[in-house]
Amino acid sequence: MFLSLRAEVESALETALSALDYPTDDLGIEEPPEDVDSVLASSVAFRLAGEAGAPPPQVAAELADEIDVDELTHVAAIETQGPYLNFLPSDAYLETTLETATAADYGALEDREESVVVEHTSANPTGPVHVGRARNPIIGDAVANLLDYAGYDVDRHYYVNDAGRQMAVFTWAYETFDEDDLEGEPERDRPEYDLVRYYRKGNAFLENASEPKVADAEAEIESIMQGLEAGDDEAYERVSEVVDQVLGGMKACLARLPAEFDEFVKETRFMRNSDTDDLVARLKELDEAVYEEDAWQLELDAHGIEKNLVFLRADDTSLYPTRDLAHHEWKFENYDNAVTVLGEDHTLQADQLRTTLELLGNDTEPLRQVLYSYVNLPEGKMSTRRGTGVDLDDLLDEAIDRAREEVEDRLDDRIRDDELTDEDIERIAHQVGIGAVRYDIVSKQPSKAITFEWEQALDFEAQSAPYVQYVHARCCGILEEAGLDSAADLEGQDIDLEAVDADLLETPEERELLETIARFPAVVEEAADDLQPHQIATYTRTFADRFNAFYRECPVLADDVDPEVREARLALVAASKHTVANALSILGVAAPRSM
Repeated sequence: MFLSLRAEVESALETALSALDYPTDDLGIEEPPEDVDSVLASSVAFRLAGEAGAPPPQVAAELADEIDVDELTHVAAIETQGPYLNFLPSDAYLETTLETATAADYGALEDREESVVVEHTSANPTGPVHVGRARNPIIGDAVANLLDYAGYDVDRHYYVNDAGRQMAVFTWAYETFDEDDLEGEPERDRPEYDLVRYYRKGNAFLENASEPKVADAEAEIESIMQGLEAGDDEAYERVSEVVDQVLGGMKACLARLPAEFDEFVKETRFMRNSDTDDLVARLKELDEAVYEEDAWQLELDAHGIEKNLVFLRADDTSLYPTRDLAHHEWKFENYDNAVTVLGEDHTLQADQLRTTLELLGNDTEPLRQVLYSYVNLPEGKMSTRRGTGVDLDDLLDEAIDRAREEVEDRLDDRIRDDELTDEDIERIAHQVGIGAVRYDIVSKQPSKAITFEWEQALDFEAQSAPYVQYVHARCCGILEEAGLDSAADLEGQDIDLEAVDADLLETPEERELLETIARFPAVVEEAADDLQPHQIATYTRTFADRFNAFYRECPVLADDVDPEVREARLALVAASKHTVANALSILGVAAPRSM
């Protein structure tokens, strides 16, 4: 409803400004401070004061007089406060919000009829997913969820680097060494943990073996790379045997988050279909193309980029950026929009990519990149393991273990009288533990470096995932205690939504909660436009605070509550449940029925 109210306010202001011969290019619409009893405000009078030759408060009063509130549906009154116009919500606004928010898909925006491919994670398939890269699949999955909820047709892609030197080394090592040559046992019973030992063995061999043996190995590695470049089926199948096994294990790890993909796009696709060859030919024709230091490069300093883009080696093998250029031109051909989630260490490459695409004649307006800083590890057990680093699986395991301990410690303090089985506790531990990791990471602005802290992430009382998840569980408990199915819409159950009177929600806590619910679709719209899922997390914290204030001050099922008020509050609880569940769903965080 907030979107409808905002559109109505914009239209009314534009009409009033035009009638008074004022420009309408900047309406000055903003959200008022919490202590102002309005839904929207406008500071347009500030801008018009000079033109009107009158102080801003006088201009604001003039505009307020020009707007006929009786013609508005969602605005009950317009009050001036100094230079500001404050727009107060009508009863119809609150009634419609209460009714629409009880639908399971509340907050989802209309179909935009635009496609978007979101590429994220795309970690090299050389071994387990490292925890330092965990921010990519978590942010990427949330961005994809957000765009999907905002009405886009979303495809989630993982771009697989299966053609570089790393994969040629991996393939050679896998074919060269036996199990007996490897050090240690796999740390988990999954392919990537097993095969990464071959990769480590191969790199150690290239660093320490005699020159003749290294030369022989390099010759074989080079032949694999040349075979891939030529589109040789045998070379492709050799590399794929390694890549597909490792990728299968990585998929299993990412599914725990969960982060799932519609397609794994291999870079060899663009070598085997000649797109890379065609691209190289076009790059060589650019004015910026030079052959220096035994490689073809683009000099981009005239475009504000000091480092050259190397796109072809002396042996005529392409590089990752070359194939990625072909990949992005393919995206432009198949999608209306393209979003890529990248670590901050890829800023230079992102700039080189965009500039080169433009030099090749592409419109890069549909391309947007989300850059993020990395996650610093918590102190203690997680940071003192083996020297090769901490895997994402380790973090998720510890999150579940810690959540399980927290849930078990809180069993005696539970308000609900349902008994949790061991299976229930395990389910909640997974929902809370993994939810805590995701929420803590996605709730921060991507550009800010973060340090993951267990005490903060799993704090049931602070503004963390458990704090928000508990609101959903509490909503389910209230609805179930009232004899309703918390998993279903209220429509078709014992409550007649059309007969529910939102006017009975009179307390400040009820109205603030309802107004917060009304804003959810607008939060989705703004977060999607900005590609910032952390805005949804910020909203959930505000929402949880408002719901908890309502829960403390407004009993729903107490014996002394008027039946009609009870119905209205139950509808408000149902609306709250759907709102928080959908917000958490965008973030990829589970919404437990019980905690």
